[in-house]
Amino acid sequence: MRFAIVLAAFALPVLPQSPAGIPGVVAPGVQPELVQEGFVFTEGPVGTADGGLFFTDIRANKIYRMDPAGKITAVRANTQGANGLALNSGELYAAEGTGKLISRGNQNGRNTTVLDSAGGQPLGAPNDLIFDARGGFYFTDPGTAPLLPKDPGRHGNVYYVSSSSGQPPVAIDDKLAFPNGLTLTLDGRTLLVDDTLGDTVWALDFQPKGGVKKRAFAKIPQLTDGESLADGMAIDRDGRVYVTTGAGIQVFDKKGKLLGTIKTPRPPANCAFSGPDKHTLYITAREGVYKLKMLSQGPVRPGK
Repeated sequence: MRFAIVLAAFALPVLPQSPAGIPGVVAPGVQPELVQEGFVFTEGPVGTADGGLFFTDIRANKIYRMDPAGKITAVRANTQGANGLALNSGELYAAEGTGKLISRGNQNGRNTTVLDSAGGQPLGAPNDLIFDARGGFYFTDPGTAPLLPKDPGRHGNVYYVSSSSGQPPVAIDDKLAFPNGLTLTLDGRTLLVDDTLGDTVWALDFQPKGGVKKRAFAKIPQLTDGESLADGMAIDRDGRVYVTTGAGIQVFDKKGKLLGTIKTPRPPANCAFSGPDKHTLYITAREGVYKLKMLSQGPVRPGK
């Protein structure tokens, strides 16, 4: 997600959606529809209980709210590069990359810093976050090193914070070159994290007696200049995983098998289910926000 700030050189033309569709996911011939354009770099979509949506414009330092009727209004400015968003107990949390912090606030723009350090060190560039059923949250921090040229020694962190009040973060992975988008499996037992500079979506399985076991969940087969450029992620009610990449939104089943790729008019950065029945996939893609009518359905839990 933060990599979007330096990704313009990688922007490639994207073909229309394949007329074949993806069985159980999107019907043949259905195309993404533009909701609104005129932004700078949209990101961080998260669905609301009423079928609306929050999303960010990283470079414009704004957070927007789309109501169920489709009206879009700016609800917060000066966000310091707000990127990923998450909802918890009626408050909106944001990973502010240039601000190097996690914030929370409400629709009226009130906000406060939840945390800005880990292990006594300042955060690098918080990227994406998601809450679990216990009220804690996970977030990715790929750090401040440039995306390119690629540094083989580069790595970021994946953290867990056990309370939304901002308890000290615990690092649960520090081996990914550029940890970016993340989502939780429906049972909450596995955190899925993609790596912008790799070709793998990783699964971090939480062990019954504590600790995390790491494994490869899926390989991203369609690469851009040798990299996946993997970004934001979403999951549907059947456990299928949606990963925005340089090739489009790649859809995997719950075992990590590639089912197909959703093409978008602009390269996608993130996606989330919303709408009154959660049969709409909202896609943030550069200067625009798009929607796609789905056969699949978003999860029961709030957000993505």
